[in-house]
Amino acid sequence: MPLKLPPRVKVLEALGCVADGRVKTVSSDEAEVVSSTGDRIYKVRVDLKNRKVSSNDNGTLYRNYVGYPIMSFLMVKGVLPYDEIIANALKGINWRKVNEEFKNYSLVEAYVKDLLKSKGVDEVYVDKVIREVLVRLEALALTKM
Repeated sequence: MPLKLPPRVKVLEALGCVADGRVKTVSSDEAEVVSSTGDRIYKVRVDLKNRKVSSNDNGTLYRNYVGYPIMSFLMVKGVLPYDEIIANALKGINWRKVNEEFKNYSLVEAYVKDLLKSKGVDEVYVDKVIREVLVRLEALALTKM
């Protein structure tokens, strides 16, 4: 089954996840990704040759989009762009708390962009990086295993 592109804010969540050091590479095609609260471990598998991926995160499992754990692993592998400036500014965010508080990905994105702006990261730059990641992700045309 083809996977859809994720909500834009999931790119930022993936960047923060990598910056937090929550991606543990198990093998060249497997990783364990720890949630921002530390209470969940997502099992990620990627088969880039066949363009197939799997992860037990809600976005991938139930909403059929490429979830942040998959994007995080692809960033670690160098398959998707990783921006250190934005990523470092996103360290330590409790994404579950923020997502539950706003209950709307557009509102979460606006909140996170305000946070980034307060740390000196320009919104135009953030949008450019999000677009670059999503364009690269779309070109991968990933499907579920």
